[in-house]
Order: sequence, then structure tokens, then C-alpha cells
Amino acid sequence: YDVSHNIAKMEEHIVNGKRKRLLVHRKGSTRAFPPHHPLIPVDYQLTGQPVLIGGTMGTCSYVLTGTERGMEETFGSTCHGAGRALSRAKSRRNIGFQDVLDKLATMGISVRVASPKLVMEEAPESYKNVTDVVDTCHAAGISKKSMK
Repeated sequence: YDVSHNIAKMEEHIVNGKRKRLLVHRKGSTRAFPPHHPLIPVDYQLTGQPVLIGGTMGTCSYVLTGTERGMEETFGSTCHGAGRALSRAKSRRNIGFQDVLDKLATMGISVRVASPKLVMEEAPESYKNVTDVVDTCHAAGISKKSMK
């Protein structure tokens, strides 16, 4: 299962009380439609569209579902991850390859990667706190926490 992000799609939404056909561009977000929406598969009709929110190499991940409020406020969009706290270049300059591996090893996490550069770019500290981001989306009502 996967939900696309950073894409544009033609969709119908209510704007100022009228149904309109719109090109919805989701940059840094993903689609999260509520229960009973006609565009989500029958398996998810009772729960809403599942949205996988991946954490970092050193954190948890979440499953969210779409909400009616999300449809009204965001055209059925929510976060697709925590978002970067540091640019890739800044991560490479400021985070040591071996430091990341050592820190993850203390957590019981081992990493196999072709390029040390990727470990530095994707280090947990390169990203915002995923729990804070998910809690914000949940509190705003644009998506609902289902699993951690």
C-alpha cells in the first residue's frame, strides 16, 4: 500500500458552497480522504484513507486516516512525513557518518547503505519530530491517528 505525495491531481471539492473541479497540488503533503469518500477503495470506506507517515531511521512511524474536516480545510490533504529540519547539504556538513551509525547502534538499529552521504542526509536529526507533526495534524482535525 502506498499513497502518492508531491503530485497534482484533478479532483472535485466544495469551494464557497459549490462543487468545483480543481487541480490540487500536494507538495509536502498527501491525499487523506475521509470515510465513505467515493474515490477510496471499498476496504477503507469505513475507516477513511490510510496514510503512512514514516519516521526517521531512529523514530517511530504512524498510520493516519482522512477526516471530513480535512476535506473542508485542506481538500483532503495531510502531512506525508515529518519534514526536513536541515537541508541535505547542511546535514552532510554538520552530521558525521560514524556518529549517526554509533547512535543508531545504541538503539539496536543497524544500517546498510551504499553511500555514507545518504546516512548523513537521512539522519534522525535532519528531520522534525514526527510525533509533533502527527499530533498537530490530529489536533487540527485534518487527519486522525490510527496507529503508532
